[in-house]
Amino acid sequence: MSEHLTSHAWRGTDNLTGSLVGVRVLDLSRVVAGPLCAQMLADHGADVIKVESAQGDETRRLGPPFTEPGQAAYFSALNRGKRGICLDLTQAKDQQVIRDLLSEADVLIENFLPGTMEKWGLGYESVLSDQFPRLIYCNISGFGKSGPLGGLPGYDAVLQAMCGVMSINGGAASGPTRVGVPIVDQMTGYTAFSGVLMALYARNKTQRGQRVDATLFDTALSMLVPHGLNWMTSGVVPDLIGSAHPNIPTYDRFDVGDGQMFLGIVNDAQFVRFCKRIDREDLCNNPLFETNSQRMANRHALREELALALKSFSRAQLCQSLMEAGVPAGPVNTVAEAMQQPHAKARDMVIERPDYRGIGLPIKLSGTPGQVGRRPPRLGEHNDEIIQ
Repeated sequence: MSEHLTSHAWRGTDNLTGSLVGVRVLDLSRVVAGPLCAQMLADHGADVIKVESAQGDETRRLGPPFTEPGQAAYFSALNRGKRGICLDLTQAKDQQVIRDLLSEADVLIENFLPGTMEKWGLGYESVLSDQFPRLIYCNISGFGKSGPLGGLPGYDAVLQAMCGVMSINGGAASGPTRVGVPIVDQMTGYTAFSGVLMALYARNKTQRGQRVDATLFDTALSMLVPHGLNWMTSGVVPDLIGSAHPNIPTYDRFDVGDGQMFLGIVNDAQFVRFCKRIDREDLCNNPLFETNSQRMANRHALREELALALKSFSRAQLCQSLMEAGVPAGPVNTVAEAMQQPHAKARDMVIERPDYRGIGLPIKLSGTPGQVGRRPPRLGEHNDEIIQ
């Protein structure tokens, strides 16, 4: 280890918990997918050092709202549990800091344009795989290095458009519509997270690291379930269907007396129980609606019947009654209503501390549970701690 680093650059494992305690992660990524992947690793015990330029991760500025001056809530959602340093990777001395950190690191995550790390003398195949044979190198990009679009930049909404996600989201009035959360970025973060865990597991057997290649393009196409296979099988191009399901007519949003609810009826038994609960047993006894195929063939007539039948119910009362009968149903909540549900608190999905507020861990392990770590780092906050 060179003069640039103290002997305490990486944390010890004393008093840490989680399934990934002892794993050391260098997070060079920005925006959503890479930082989310690194945050999930930190949530489960990994020691994560986030490296930023002097300008900082773009999400620091994507406000309001801001959790503190210069730090948007957007950044706080993706960077807890990390320590942060500020480097200029165009400079040889800071490139050396990266190499020094990698001498004891297990994982590197980056989402620069393909070729950027090579330009800095930090390419995986050309340099790092030989110098650090146990390193797991996770690169996240829009399209990967190869193919007609290789090396091009990509952002969530652009990939939603290019990969058909927007074409099946929205209705006649709205036209193709972006999903309201950065779903491709987030799913790519989960894809990268899964790849890193698989590579760590494989390293236990091979003693060697490997490249984990996660792209927004591949992830977005993989999300086309069942629409992609429906088209490959039938040749029919999926169309905009609003909140409806292309294969299940009773899997949709419906108006009730005081708002909206979503029904999740996927089989005949659930449909029968539903009809009984709304006092419309005539519907499940009607030959037009007895099976899913028949309900699909007559979906418009069925929807008209349900629209009339549901007018007299309140969403809270009806959803509770249906769920008690084993029929999946839920109110269409606002974000505020969703976050304030008692079940969200019971599942530890709302974190409220004096120094940090955020969303809890979706992965819960019984023997080695993760936990929400330190608040997100301020820009360059830990330079003195990590770099001499």
